[in-house]
Amino acid sequence: MPVLLSGLLLALPASAEITGPTAGAETGTLTLILENDLFYNLDRHYTNGVQAVWTTARDEVPDWTRRWARLVPFFAQDGHVRAVFSLGQNMYTPSDIEAVNPPPGERPYAGWLHGSAGLINETNRRMDQLQLTLGMVGPASLAEPAQKLVHRLTDAPRPMGWDTQLHNEPGIVITYQRAWRSELLESTGFGLDVMPHIGGAVGNIATYADAGFMFRAGWHLPADFGPARIQPSLPGSGFFEPDANHPVGLYAFLGISGRAVARNIFLDGNTFRDSRSVDRKTWVADLQAGIAVNIHSARITYTHVFRTREFAGQDEGDEYGAVAVTWQF
Repeated sequence: MPVLLSGLLLALPASAEITGPTAGAETGTLTLILENDLFYNLDRHYTNGVQAVWTTARDEVPDWTRRWARLVPFFAQDGHVRAVFSLGQNMYTPSDIEAVNPPPGERPYAGWLHGSAGLINETNRRMDQLQLTLGMVGPASLAEPAQKLVHRLTDAPRPMGWDTQLHNEPGIVITYQRAWRSELLESTGFGLDVMPHIGGAVGNIATYADAGFMFRAGWHLPADFGPARIQPSLPGSGFFEPDANHPVGLYAFLGISGRAVARNIFLDGNTFRDSRSVDRKTWVADLQAGIAVNIHSARITYTHVFRTREFAGQDEGDEYGAVAVTWQF
């Protein structure tokens, strides 16, 4: 599977006839995501994430990529194939960023600069996502200068403890997610559906299994699988397909996901070197709620995320906001 995904990095778009379970937009999509706890006047733990995601149009991949996708045993043989590429950065800090030497039990400073290549296989009612992510943890992630620059420009408190961050370490994560979409109600433009999901990840950065579901309710629901998010999170889609007869749509969503976590480098510390760490909790849950608006070729979503405590000694759970803007090209 890693060979399949790394091969995508060399893939150039190739036209293909759109056939199969659903008809959809014949364009690729660019999604920009910002996740930050300052939406709620916080500055701690998972404090910032940014990601740019390019998703190809349906079946706009070389023939050999589609043939390889058919070899993946859990992909639908009659599904459509998309390729997805992303580049992003995550940032983690203790609760008191003004302490030069954060005390034991505080979450370590850490950054994660990452790039991904993946495949999406989708039908009317199901989406499978397989993704390979490579990157760097530590000073090479550039999280320290990024946070210091933003805080200087916004006149925010200067983070003082980055000298204690995790050491440089290359990272790899293989992630798989499956989501189903089932209509519960559709009447005069109003729709309600539910999307259960299962999945997991394996790698030195993160290893976990997760499951959950999401409800959507609104008018002229687009054919997507929820808002795009930075992993780990509820699965979403960087693409969307508005109703051809009603290009303007609006929906609210509510979802929950639980994870059994076996590895989280940002809590457990470096894999091969001594570093700061905390006692990771095995069970973590996310509750998310928000709203999505699509207008012709653009979609804007806002998500409010509540996350349960991730490590021993954490006084309360975290919350942050996520904004994603998607354009069709």
